[in-house]
Amino acid sequence: MKEKLALLKLLADETRLEILNILLKEDSYVEKIACELSLTPATICYHLKKMESAGVVNCSRSQFYMIYSLNREIFDKPLYELIKKDDPVVDAEEKYKKEVLSHFFKYGRLTQIPTQRKKREIVLLEIAKQFERGREYDEKEVNEIIHRFHEDHCTIRREMIACGIMARERETYWLV
Repeated sequence: MKEKLALLKLLADETRLEILNILLKEDSYVEKIACELSLTPATICYHLKKMESAGVVNCSRSQFYMIYSLNREIFDKPLYELIKKDDPVVDAEEKYKKEVLSHFFKYGRLTQIPTQRKKREIVLLEIAKQFERGREYDEKEVNEIIHRFHEDHCTIRREMIACGIMARERETYWLV
């Protein structure tokens, strides 16, 4: 955002806009621009250096002159790209899930089983990641996997079935 603000501030200068208009027509050098605008080469050089550091113009050497050209990529972008924030859009649901998991899990262990249904489902789905989809487990295997997270494997196993995360037939369990 700071770079965008610097660019917009840079463009809010009459002399720089005149220089940009000259560079829109053709690449040029300091003395020629100074002559066209009736300004000193030092003034033009000052403005061009500011524009170069902001990435608005490019500079290259050609024999005895430093040739300045417009960085057209910046000006090909629509204005809304200059003013919109660069912050990635944080998915509120993902943020909520991370908060719930960080609250209920400490050092990879479930500290308590949430009483709130939505939080309980988030926790159960996290534990369910340890199971392979399409594979069948016996009750002992299920208990061992769940026990890595919490001592009360019976409650968690029943909750996973009740929430529809796992299914059971006789002594066989699998992810839904």
